[in-house]
Amino acid sequence: TPVLTTQLSEDVERVSENPTEEGEGEMEVHEDSSSVILPDGELGTTTPSLRFSKTCLKNVFSVILLFIYLLLMAVAVFLVYQTISDFREKLKHPVMSVTYKEVSLYDAPGIAFYPGKARLLSCKHHYYDHIPPLINPGQPGDIECTTQRINYTDPFTNQTMKYALVVQGPRDVKKRELVFLQFHLNETDQDFSAIDYLLFSSFQEFVSSPEKAKFMKDCESSYSSWKFSGGFRTWVKMSLVKTKEEDGSETVEFKQETSVVNYIDQRTKPRSDQLFFVVFEWKDPFIQTVQDIITANPWNMIALLCGIFLALFKAADFAKLSVKWMIKIRRRHLKRTRQVTNHIS
Repeated sequence: TPVLTTQLSEDVERVSENPTEEGEGEMEVHEDSSSVILPDGELGTTTPSLRFSKTCLKNVFSVILLFIYLLLMAVAVFLVYQTISDFREKLKHPVMSVTYKEVSLYDAPGIAFYPGKARLLSCKHHYYDHIPPLINPGQPGDIECTTQRINYTDPFTNQTMKYALVVQGPRDVKKRELVFLQFHLNETDQDFSAIDYLLFSSFQEFVSSPEKAKFMKDCESSYSSWKFSGGFRTWVKMSLVKTKEEDGSETVEFKQETSVVNYIDQRTKPRSDQLFFVVFEWKDPFIQTVQDIITANPWNMIALLCGIFLALFKAADFAKLSVKWMIKIRRRHLKRTRQVTNHIS
């Protein structure tokens, strides 16, 4: 009994002399008991192998997510490249746009004939495709059309003088207005007889032009010329095409459909002369406008690029957070391993 009393008093004195060390020891034991999983299971119910397997699964899942977002970033970069390439390609190759505008009256076109030795016998405006039979074919008749004659030098040779007979074309497309002309050629030294003609967009511009010769030279340089033969009735149906250029200018050209009907000469005496008949009318009331348009919309491309870049930044941010989370989990695992090792030692 005296021995036990002496030992207890020594222990009390030692505790009173080092109270801080004992408190720290208790706190360390408490922390270790709360964070360390002991083998005997007295301080926890989760085994180290189970906790390690959960940590491993989390790391594998994080790596998989990281690779998925890296793949998405690669797809986003490819989309950016493809979008820019498509936009540049569409800038180089615009698409042709065709629109139709319906009109009731056309601006009267100009019809320039190059008759040579042939002579204009008659010219009349008719409506609703009704052309009455000729009373005296081959004889001079009424000339009810507005005509002008002009001489100018050939624009391609600048030496040959050319003679043109310019006639005002039809205007009223609703009434199906047409112009019927008859020419006569007394004799020819060619096996085939034909008269050249060309169409230009506005007869009024020709009338009001101060330099008509230059106007006709420009028309011949810009427009195509056609022919109609003698001994036939040639029916010409015109359509107007306007083309808008890249610099904002507008060019006008004609498309035409021609049909030829044989003319049966019923004159009593055989004739050596040649008769020409030609009809001009509008095919339809629609003016065709052609222009090149760029299908690539820069605003759509900018919006798409903004969305792709936002996705890239979001993916990069998620990848950064995933890497930080993996590093944090790894450090926590290493810390717990060191604590378990220290506790066991």
